[in-house]
Amino acid sequence: MVTLDLRHVASPAVRDLLHLVNHPDFDRAQQQIEHLGGCTEPVRLTGHTATVDTTTGEVLRSYNSSDEPTGSLLTTCGNRRASRCPACSRLYAADTYHLIRAGLSGGKTVPDAVRTHPRVFATLTAPSFGPVHNRPDARPCRCGIRHEPTDPLLGTPLNPATYDYAGAVLFNAHAGALWARFTTYLRRELALRLGLPQKAARTVLRVSFAKVAEYQKRGLVHFHAVIRLDGPDGNTQPPPPNATAAVLTDAIRAAAPRARITVGSDAVGERELGWGQQLDVREIAAFGTNAEFSDQAVAAYVAKYATKSADASGTLDRALYCRPCQGRGATLLSHGTPIPCTACDGTGQARPLPRLAVARHVRQMIRTCWELGRLPEFSELKLWKWAHMLGFRGHFSTKSRSYSTTLGALRDARRTWRTEQARAGLPDLDPATTLVVGQWDYLGSGYSPGAALLAAHVWHRRELERRFAAEGGC
Repeated sequence: MVTLDLRHVASPAVRDLLHLVNHPDFDRAQQQIEHLGGCTEPVRLTGHTATVDTTTGEVLRSYNSSDEPTGSLLTTCGNRRASRCPACSRLYAADTYHLIRAGLSGGKTVPDAVRTHPRVFATLTAPSFGPVHNRPDARPCRCGIRHEPTDPLLGTPLNPATYDYAGAVLFNAHAGALWARFTTYLRRELALRLGLPQKAARTVLRVSFAKVAEYQKRGLVHFHAVIRLDGPDGNTQPPPPNATAAVLTDAIRAAAPRARITVGSDAVGERELGWGQQLDVREIAAFGTNAEFSDQAVAAYVAKYATKSADASGTLDRALYCRPCQGRGATLLSHGTPIPCTACDGTGQARPLPRLAVARHVRQMIRTCWELGRLPEFSELKLWKWAHMLGFRGHFSTKSRSYSTTLGALRDARRTWRTEQARAGLPDLDPATTLVVGQWDYLGSGYSPGAALLAAHVWHRRELERRFAAEGGC
């Protein structure tokens, strides 16, 4: 009988997995990984915690990470980007779905009557900075070719030499400010259509919204937004009867062209930034209807884009700037003397741009971010830090205060549920006479090679279970 020693032929990851499986406390290690649900880059913590009876000083319960098979406690990374962690991004998308849906149908502390409020789904796009390859409905592209949907040329400039890269980057960098200016003009346009002064309109009407950013193939962001009209106290009150969905739609179409921002520089000249001509506004139908834009469909649509990043346009999902010098190319001592950074090329660029595995158009967008980021007049934009996002530095999903619940509230409810599940079967502790003390330190992130294989198996198994359930168990 011939015995094969896998330690000499298997990959390092397989050898590490075999070592983990043969660990005396493998069941606990597997339990930790299962609890993470397939998280690809968990946070490793080291420390201890104890529950103490404040009246007697007795330690009722204790935990120490050194007792774990890996010597650390693993927690999920919580990254919303699907390209970084599919498991955590799926949870983020689910939370976003419930947040958007609550603002349309009620629930999660939002009254059900909110579904009767006027609400629309609006898409504000970026302007043109030069002709790009596209797929017109009834004719070939300007280059004379009918592009396939997966053609990498889609979204790239027809003539890169004349494309306004500086304008494109500056638009991304000011997209959040443009949205804020748009909401200001929207309130003014609503007051005008209701025949009220702006101050008086605020006493009877409030604009609530939730939006998400999406990258187009040309590397520019546009916003999808749910916009709703409420009474002055928010979602608990209806708006005035004359504040209808038609009035809201008309006000949006009037406010979008008025939102403009002027930026100036000796290097790139003066530019006026605004939204593109393509503006789509559609009323959201009630749940249960066959309309394309029902509240359920809109919530699912917004949640889908909440987990995407600039990588959807072919760029990167990690920062490029040098962390030791924070992208400045030098470190300042206390007396103000600059010391050149030894971790980058002296410009704050951590990785040479020609070596990035991205398309030429994306590389030029990133290079433009670096060039503009060195100019003093654009220093507050921190373009060197957000070069991997092609200049966009805003949050991907935001909402107004009174739209619905918050992501923090949803996470707190989930944390409370998990705590109750963990305490099941344990003796009840009186919070008035017990105190939880502990200390935790960050140890690192990620798995060992073998644990990474096990986590990937957990993720794929749960994906198959989800698909099986979605297909009705067939």
